[in-house]
Amino acid sequence: MKKKMTAALTAFAVLGGMGTGVYAGANLQEIKAYLNPSIKFKMNGQPVQLKNGSGAVVAPISYKDTTYLPVRSVSDLLGVTVKFDAATNTISLGEQTAGVPIATGFDDMYHTKDPGKTVFKDKDYKDVFFDNASGDRGTSFMLHPNKKYQKLYLQVAAIGGEIKDFAVQDSDTNTVLKKQTIDPASGLTTIEVDIAGVSSLYVNGDVKDGTSVFVPLTTSYYK
Repeated sequence: MKKKMTAALTAFAVLGGMGTGVYAGANLQEIKAYLNPSIKFKMNGQPVQLKNGSGAVVAPISYKDTTYLPVRSVSDLLGVTVKFDAATNTISLGEQTAGVPIATGFDDMYHTKDPGKTVFKDKDYKDVFFDNASGDRGTSFMLHPNKKYQKLYLQVAAIGGEIKDFAVQDSDTNTVLKKQTIDPASGLTTIEVDIAGVSSLYVNGDVKDGTSVFVPLTTSYYK
């Protein structure tokens, strides 16, 4: 991470380019600069194009012998998360210091806050994914980090039997980011997954009849 950040920030003077909301209330200074679409870019030796959050190609800006690039474009190329805090007018690059629970915005038929289903080993997690359906089946849910985070720390427990091939996939590319079997004897297992640059995740596994899947949403988090 540090090497990537150093390469990006020493090679270029980076321009915000986060969207119109960044500039609200800012102390702006008018300058005369030029869009410079003639500049070409390579990433690890391969040609790349700078794009904004909507996928449109953008050009760098030349100003006083310095090239300025949109920070969103650079962060996407390097797989570095970027976040804008409107309250403090601050752009943050890289891993966030505090975790963000996956409970926020979570939507699934097995999402529950029923106290009869949210307790595991005498601890009430309040807000969980709890699949206790009958029969042999696949279990799954979606997560949407929206390229905001570097890591996913996902906790999961298998109750009554094992969860085979429990996988976290990039749903846009079908790339498997992490896969393992969850053993009921292991209790609550924490899975660490690199999710830099990922918009949506498909979490899935195979379970036998009599097996329940328990995922606490309050202690599983992005970072």
